[in-house]
Amino acid sequence: MKVSEKQAIVDELQQKLNGANAFYLTDFTGLTVKKVTDLRRRLRNAGVEYVVVKNTLAERALQGTDLPDVAKFFKGPTGVVIAPADPVASAKVLADFAKENDNKPAIKAGIVERKAVTAAQIDALAKLPPREVLLAQLAGALEAPMAQLAYVMQAKLYEMAGLLEALREQKQG
Repeated sequence: MKVSEKQAIVDELQQKLNGANAFYLTDFTGLTVKKVTDLRRRLRNAGVEYVVVKNTLAERALQGTDLPDVAKFFKGPTGVVIAPADPVASAKVLADFAKENDNKPAIKAGIVERKAVTAAQIDALAKLPPREVLLAQLAGALEAPMAQLAYVMQAKLYEMAGLLEALREQKQG
């Protein structure tokens, strides 16, 4: 490969990594071409890209960024999962695929929102409920105290009405 072609690959990968909300490094050893193709298809459906690039080129692409240094994980066969938006969706796809395929690909490490994360942290991300469920839980948590406050206020209003009625009857009697 010519130097200009290598530089073009480095520049393109650097641009993708800088624009990504998250990316994960995986070891795809033991996966057949058919399995890797299936993984790529699932990731693509989640709006995520799976790239296999030479380790030295990936390390060069990282050098020109302000991202944490994860170059030590570029050993052996490495695939890069690049998530431009939702880091949880891509982690879920990886975790589900690994469960079905004897824990392959193995997750090495990653970067989420410009912070280095371990494989265990990525696994924890994958176990989070979907965004919509989290938002519904938050709405429920915010609604409960407000509903209780409304109930207490209504009870005080009825209490006050009862006291006024008793006072009226006392004055009439």
